[in-house]
Parts: sequence; C-alpha cells; structure tokens
Amino acid sequence: MAAHATLPFSCSSTLQTLTRSFSSRGALQLRRGFRRLPSLAALPRLSRPCRRHVSASAAASPNGASSEGEYDYDLFTIGAGSGGVRASRFASTLYGMRVAICEMPFATVATDELGGLGGTCVLRGCVPKKLLVYGSKYSHEFEESHGFGWTYETDPKHDWNTLIANKNTELQRLVCIYKNILNNAGVTLIEGRGKIVDPHTVSVNGKLYTAKNILIGVGGRPSMPDIPGIEYAIDSDAALDLPSKPEKIAIVGGGYIALEFAGIFNGLKSEVHVFIRQKKVLRGFDEEVRDFVAEQMSLRGITFHTEQTPQAVTKSNDGLLSLKTNKETFGGFSHVMFATGRRPNTKNLGLEEVGVEMDKNGAVVVDEYSRTSVDSIWAVGDVTNRINLTPVALMEGGAFVKTVESKDEVATKQ
Repeated sequence: MAAHATLPFSCSSTLQTLTRSFSSRGALQLRRGFRRLPSLAALPRLSRPCRRHVSASAAASPNGASSEGEYDYDLFTIGAGSGGVRASRFASTLYGMRVAICEMPFATVATDELGGLGGTCVLRGCVPKKLLVYGSKYSHEFEESHGFGWTYETDPKHDWNTLIANKNTELQRLVCIYKNILNNAGVTLIEGRGKIVDPHTVSVNGKLYTAKNILIGVGGRPSMPDIPGIEYAIDSDAALDLPSKPEKIAIVGGGYIALEFAGIFNGLKSEVHVFIRQKKVLRGFDEEVRDFVAEQMSLRGITFHTEQTPQAVTKSNDGLLSLKTNKETFGGFSHVMFATGRRPNTKNLGLEEVGVEMDKNGAVVVDEYSRTSVDSIWAVGDVTNRINLTPVALMEGGAFVKTVESKDEVATKQ
C-alpha cells in the first residue's frame, strides 16, 4: 500500500527539525520520558571497536566462519523491539559479547517485509497512540474552557494530516535514537528480514550469520477475524496512519486498545460506535472500573453495542461500509476497525524447520528462563506465550542476558 511505504529520512536532519513538530505538554512529557532511559555512559565500557550499521552483504562472512571464534557472533537477535534491543545492548555493553541484531526497514505500518527499530510500542503502539490521545484531548478542553471565560470567534478546527505528519516525524526521531543506542553499545545492526536456518545460523537477505545463541524478538501484530469482507476493514496499525479522519467508525472489540481508539476518534469529532461480544467492556478488569469507563465514554457520545458478534463487512456502491452481527446490520460507516487481539510474528521465520515448539496460536513456547525447545534458541517479548507488555519484554531481555552469560539463571515467572 503506497500510503504505508518506507519513509526515507536522515537521522541528523530529523533530530534537528523535530522540535517544530509538537509543542504540546503531552508530547514534551513523552520525549522527557524517553530521555530518562538509562544512559549507556553510566554502564561499564569495554575496550573494543564500536560496530557500525551495515548491510547484510557487507556484514556476512563468506563461509559463515569468523576469525574471532567458532561463530560470527556470540548472540544474534532477530527483531529490534523493546526486548531485543534491551538484550542486545546489555549483552554487548555489560558482558562484552559480540552481538548482531537484524530488523526490517522502517515503515509506518508493518508488513512481512517492513518494520523498523523500536518495535510495536515505539512505532505502532504506546507512543503514536498516545500522541493521538494528546491531540484528541484538546476538543474537550475547548468545550470546557467557556465556563472559565474563554470565547472563540470561530469553532476550533482540526487538521488530521498535520497530526499524522508530525506523529511520523516523531517516530523517525525515535528510530534514530534506537539506531544510536545500538551503535554506541557496539551492536552490529543489519537491515533485513531474518530467518533461522539451523540452531546456530540466521539468514538475512540470503547471507548467512552464525551465532552461539539466537534470540527471537520479532513481536506480534493485530489479528483479524476470518469473516466475509474483512478486506474492507482496518486494524489498529492502520488506524494510526489513515489518509483521512473517519467520519463515522465502527470499532469491534472491548479491550483497552479498542477503547483508546474510541476515545481518540471521539475527541477528534468522529461518530464512534463500539461493538463488543460481552455485556461489558474491559474483560478481566475491576467491575467498578468496567462500569465507570463505559458510563463516562457514553456521556462523551460514544455508542456501545453489546453482545454483538461480527459476521461480515460489506461495502456499498457509495463506498460506505456496513457491519453485520449476530443480531442486525449496522451501516453508514466510513471505516470499520477490528481490535480483537494480536498474534505473534512467527510466520516464515523457519521455526518449524529447526524444531522450535509453538502453541496453537503460533506463539513460541518458552520456559521460565526464555528458553525454547532448542537449546541455543531463545525468545522474549510478544512473540512468546507470555504476557505481551513492553515492561515485561524489557525485563525478559535483561534476565535472558544474565542467564546465557553469567550462568546465573534468572527466571521471568509470570
């Protein structure tokens, strides 16, 4: 899709011009949060040359061997999300391991061939979503300001394209930060899609790299139900990068992702309808919280349709969409979005061929130490059958490094 192509940019120019993109309190607070990340300068430095970002063809050994030892690397990480980056930089900086990490080129919406440094939270989750949350909150502040003496000659207007363009600029800035973090840690960054060939070999763009240990940190992506007309619907990734703001949107799902997007589009003055299969939103949350959230969102103008199971999406000649459920058909939507769960990115990774066990949903099965069923292959983050949250992936990445290097097994029981 052309709208989601790779965005070429220069890290130096991006960092210089970003300050003009956002001036809101929320965006500034978000940036300050990233600046509070642990400084590599505070970590022990080991005497060795800093590795650079290289192409797959330049980094690969001609015969898969290395003059530094039996393998090209001590650790090869597939996927530069939260868990993969944490594990790679800790392994290199704290323990002096020879580390390489591969990641696909940056794009605003991930595909089988496009991704980007930072992973889900940075590029398609927490960060871009919160920027849209900050942008959507202003409409409510404008409405409430009249009671505090504010008047406006005209009603405030919002430009969706400006918000999305500045959001993408912020993402580019964060990609550059992650690239610098890895370079400063002495980690070799290889751009391309990785595939496991055997328990100690990874192929990237047709080039082979050997490693004592391989870490899988490829994360997950939104899952869509197999129903007629699903090709007309969007997922949460696409919702962050739409070419235009929805006029009327149906959001299927009752979890926190669905509700966050409902709040975003409601704040941006879209007509929002939320469809859930149960009687209440936020399954698993405190009962009072579930009731309060639904009540407050309803007061904001969001319409909830409970006990509705989606069966099909149809598109009329005028381009508008309809959502058929087990009860009735609802029409007139400019967009239908599904936020009904996520699935691990294990497709075409070569796991079946090397004997890595996966569960029925395709998640990598690991023990409490992040080991897979193959001794030299490990996994952390959303690709596993554990809790899929960024702080969890970070802790798993750090614990994994201590386990493989110091032999002091650090469990990540959940």
